[in-house]
Amino acid sequence: MILTMDEWEQLQPEDCQLVDIRGEDAYQHGFIPGAVQIDASEILKKKERLDRTKKVILYCIRGAVSVEPADRLCEAGYEAYSLEGGYNAWILRQMEHEEADEQRCSDIEKSIRKRFHKELFSRFAKAVNTYELMKPGDKIAVCISGGKDSMLMAKLFQELRRHNKFPFELVFLVMDPGYSEANRKVIEYNAKRLGIPVTIFESRIFDAVYTVEKSPCYLCARMRRGYLYHKAQELGCNKIALGHHYDDVIETILMGMLYGGQVQTMMPKLHSTNFAGMELIRPMYLIREEDIIRWRDYNGLRFIQCACHFTDTCTTCEPDGRSVSKRMEIKNRIREMKKTNPFVESNIFKSVENVNLNTVIAYKKDGQTHHFLEAYGE
Repeated sequence: MILTMDEWEQLQPEDCQLVDIRGEDAYQHGFIPGAVQIDASEILKKKERLDRTKKVILYCIRGAVSVEPADRLCEAGYEAYSLEGGYNAWILRQMEHEEADEQRCSDIEKSIRKRFHKELFSRFAKAVNTYELMKPGDKIAVCISGGKDSMLMAKLFQELRRHNKFPFELVFLVMDPGYSEANRKVIEYNAKRLGIPVTIFESRIFDAVYTVEKSPCYLCARMRRGYLYHKAQELGCNKIALGHHYDDVIETILMGMLYGGQVQTMMPKLHSTNFAGMELIRPMYLIREEDIIRWRDYNGLRFIQCACHFTDTCTTCEPDGRSVSKRMEIKNRIREMKKTNPFVESNIFKSVENVNLNTVIAYKKDGQTHHFLEAYGE
């Protein structure tokens, strides 16, 4: 059965059980308050987590995938519903109830300066200084995807400029690679609410990679970065800033080892090989994802996740193979290891800072492989 947003809002919360059937990765990026997470494919296998005395309301991203499991639960004797429009509709409804006023923006900025200063701004500034990410006269394109990481990065750059230790310029750049109307609205609304003057330009990258079967996410990321470099350069910028954080770094290290057979890391800055004079920087390099989430939830903020055609059409709600996230698998592995070794995250991070070439069989530098036997007899 289908339950409209209006009908759901008229129900008493104590009479309902809300179930998020998207994957765990999507759930961690944001969910409707009070919802429990059960994958769509597991809903009938985990009926012990469902309350027969309540209306069981399932939701996915847009309300497409949740219909079938809701019907199956009805056949099993539950009063189950699929929430029309899903999580996206809920976010849009929340936007209708809120006002993007100056006081709201001021409170969010205050939380960065006060409550989360040590966890967020201090680590942001430390990365900028430690890795020499900025120089006087830089014009930086702060690349905003619409998620929590890039939106926070924009606010941290604004806070850094408030201190004004040396002159630099910022352009808050949003590329629309083919977002749905709903996700475009969420990005524009959040930018207004957070006081971020965004420059939006469009491309059709999502359409170009949607039919690609092998590594569409990799191709999409490469194309998006190229478009961002090109637009940033067109606007007179010499650097682009991306919102990758500490957890992205350690996950990348493990993914390279376990799936790529190589030891490498996500660098804090890189020279572009295709755009002369352009540089990529990652000023969120030392910020923990859990602190970003705490900041988001403390301020009651709601952001989009990826919003590509795979997620936007609910395909990530389905166990079809494309939705399996290796990064989520790595997250879970790290979480399990941390139970017995509380220092595992920092040890992974430090491992690529403490490489002992005397104990390495071979290594690559500038595309050339060097083997330990080359100098073994010396």
